[in-house]
Amino acid sequence: MTDSFTALAKKLRQTSTDAERRLWKYIKAKKLAGLKFRRQVPIGDYIVDFVCFEKKIIIEIDGGQHSEEVNKINDNNRTAWLEGRGFKVLRFWNNEVLKNTDGVWEVIQRNCEYPSPQPSPARGEGERP
Repeated sequence: MTDSFTALAKKLRQTSTDAERRLWKYIKAKKLAGLKFRRQVPIGDYIVDFVCFEKKIIIEIDGGQHSEEVNKINDNNRTAWLEGRGFKVLRFWNNEVLKNTDGVWEVIQRNCEYPSPQPSPARGEGERP
């Protein structure tokens, strides 16, 4: 990861959309079952809006530009790449977060209730190289 990529993630944290700020109020400070979410985190060649590494859940908040065909393709490729690394990607539209925050929150909670898709082995039980 380059310094400019890290700087971009920092800038995105400072210039969050209204929907991102609203959702962040719900999930920051371990408000969801004690789970830690981080925002605007670089993963591979992408910067994801929110991630919980413990549950391997990524939350993406999309604006209207994501309905354009080229962006749909890019989003599908991005989602496939992230899912290929064991993450579950939850996508919501900005207006969903702003107008139905409780409904979005319920979906996130429901997805966080289940064990992570690829749980880490218990201490001392993982394979050794």
